[in-house]
Amino acid sequence: MTSTHSPALSQTSYPADRLRPVRIWLYVMAAFVLLMVVVGGITRLTESGLSITSWKPISGIIPPLNDAQWLAEFDAYKQIPQYQVNNTWMSVDDFKMIFFWEWFHRLLGRFLGVLFIVPFLIFLAQKRFTAQLAWPLFGLFLLGGFQGVLGWWMVSSGLTELTSVSQYRLAAHLTAAAILFIALVYVPRTLHPGHIGGTVKPVHFWTAGAFVALVILQIAAGAFVAGIDAGMGHNTWPLMDGALIPSGLGRMDPLWRNFFENSLTVQFIHRCIAYGIVLYLGVLIWLQAGRGGFAGANAWLPRLGVMVLLQVCLGIATLLTMVQIDLAVAHQAMAFLLAGAGTLYIADLTRVNRAVS
Repeated sequence: MTSTHSPALSQTSYPADRLRPVRIWLYVMAAFVLLMVVVGGITRLTESGLSITSWKPISGIIPPLNDAQWLAEFDAYKQIPQYQVNNTWMSVDDFKMIFFWEWFHRLLGRFLGVLFIVPFLIFLAQKRFTAQLAWPLFGLFLLGGFQGVLGWWMVSSGLTELTSVSQYRLAAHLTAAAILFIALVYVPRTLHPGHIGGTVKPVHFWTAGAFVALVILQIAAGAFVAGIDAGMGHNTWPLMDGALIPSGLGRMDPLWRNFFENSLTVQFIHRCIAYGIVLYLGVLIWLQAGRGGFAGANAWLPRLGVMVLLQVCLGIATLLTMVQIDLAVAHQAMAFLLAGAGTLYIADLTRVNRAVS
């Protein structure tokens, strides 16, 4: 089925928009999740994520306030492998620096929960949305809480045997954050009252959905790169170890371990997914140009093209600088923005479809 919408319909007047505060609230929530991703990236890159060795959802809000409390936290950190293997050189002052980022990341997570549930209850009391919308919104709150549980599950993996968190759990944590972010973007976009022009066919939904899925897959692959510090080696581009396809991709046994634990293979996969996304989006843009251009919802395609090219440049720069922190954090944030922009494209396609149904 093909859906079209006339620009003339955009002149339709609407009653008071009671959902506008709800949309703003959800967009703020999405921005807050993105902020947490940025702070989480800094926490990971500064190796701060294991500095707090316990999970205290309430009392943990208050950081150490005196020398005795700082020494107690530092003594707890001294019991884990990361300190005993890598950081025996640390003083209390050094410890305070890494403690701050992990504490700040957790504080933002707690604040996110409050920032969600309080307006939710207020809007519910004001009857700004129906139960049909209230339950999915409450589901987002539960997803955010689950993300906090995943975060502690990730941290706990580095407290006994490993000197860093498990790359598998890091990938789960970051992927869940991406899903939460795109949900917080999709819902308010579909609640906009205005109309969007352009032509929409079922293929647009499939291809846009595949693009977002590829970006989420790439975010997960990037988490594996970060989890085993795969970006710290093979810092050349476009060649790896002097070849387009380097040797040693399958040196681990069994073979499946290479996809998650072999730094050469993990980085190679991350590169290949990036090439695939560029090629895939390029084909979509080319096909849409021949189908009738980029009016209405399809205006997202050239925007996505620009964002993908910027993301490629950030990725290459991050690699060539051996994971310079500001570039690496910008690269991770841009991945989320790409997923969000692809989601806005799907939401606008949905709005076109809804307008003509």
